[in-house]
Amino acid sequence: MNIALLGYGKMGQAIEQIAVNRGHHIIIKANQNDNYDISKADVAIDFSVPNAAFTNISNCINHNIPVISGTTGWLKDYDKAVELCKIKKGAFIYASNFSLGVTIFFELNKTLAHMMNSLKQYDVSIEEIHHTQKLDAPSGTAISLANDIISEHSKYQEWSLDVNDKHTIPISAKRIENITGTHKIKYESSIDAIHIKHIAHNRDGFALGAIIAAEWIIGKTGVFTMKDVLNIG
Repeated sequence: MNIALLGYGKMGQAIEQIAVNRGHHIIIKANQNDNYDISKADVAIDFSVPNAAFTNISNCINHNIPVISGTTGWLKDYDKAVELCKIKKGAFIYASNFSLGVTIFFELNKTLAHMMNSLKQYDVSIEEIHHTQKLDAPSGTAISLANDIISEHSKYQEWSLDVNDKHTIPISAKRIENITGTHKIKYESSIDAIHIKHIAHNRDGFALGAIIAAEWIIGKTGVFTMKDVLNIG
């Protein structure tokens, strides 16, 4: 595949290394405000910044280039991207986290939330820890985890950073040097606790998942998720 990397920071560089090792070609390495010709790419992978993501995604869809996006913090425009993709009959995958392990973790989280729905004596909270260069807080992954709990657990209506009341899921966001990404779901009562956790040791898992998604989407039309890529559910 000829791949356009839209965002060439640490994630873009990790994606490049794995893509080349899998026999693909990187034909564009673009950062914010760079001019690029997307037309010769087979697929684009966007790991840019929040204020560039929607422009990148729209440009790809308008040029009939399948696009994979892992940029977080831009989701106020997500519905616009979905609508454009439908109008143009394009192909688009967004994930707050492309790690294959996190995709499984999302499903574990939803299953556990469904099981805990009848046990109102347990209070849930989320903790996420990332490196100090991460721009958004809470992480997109933590938000996805919280929203999945809300969809399965009638006790909770919203999430908030460090705000704890009986209908709100509190998310603690910590920034520590050299931490790739840790997410922990905690259910606690006065008599015991249940915790599930995902720890990313490096960026390779995110990069590999993005490449696998890019390989999968070629020739397809529609808006997809990593569940589709891995044929989960």
